[in-house]
Amino acid sequence: MLLIFIVTAFMGYVLPWGQMSFWGATVITNCLYFIPGLINWVCGGFIIADPTLKRFFVLHCIFPFIALAIVLIHIFFAHIHGSTNPLGYDAPLKIPFYPNLLTADMQGLHYVLVICLFQSLL
Repeated sequence: MLLIFIVTAFMGYVLPWGQMSFWGATVITNCLYFIPGLINWVCGGFIIADPTLKRFFVLHCIFPFIALAIVLIHIFFAHIHGSTNPLGYDAPLKIPFYPNLLTADMQGLHYVLVICLFQSLL
């Protein structure tokens, strides 16, 4: 998850800045160089040109949705009935998981939406 955010931020910051976009694409392709077939599949080859940059821009737009999907899947599996006891201990002192953390998740989502949607009012 952290790597998805790092890659998204790197592609969003470095790639739009003219000549820096070629530098950023070169750095990314050099990081992927050790996996033989990955360069041709992801980057379109070892030459940094317009198709490579367009692929990186598309990836920059897709990665936030991938991160959102991972977060939603995590929340879904964390709130399944019986997930309060992942180690399987049979203890009488179990805290009910679902209502407490669902409320906290909804409150956090509310704060994020308020900050994102009403940024101009802050």
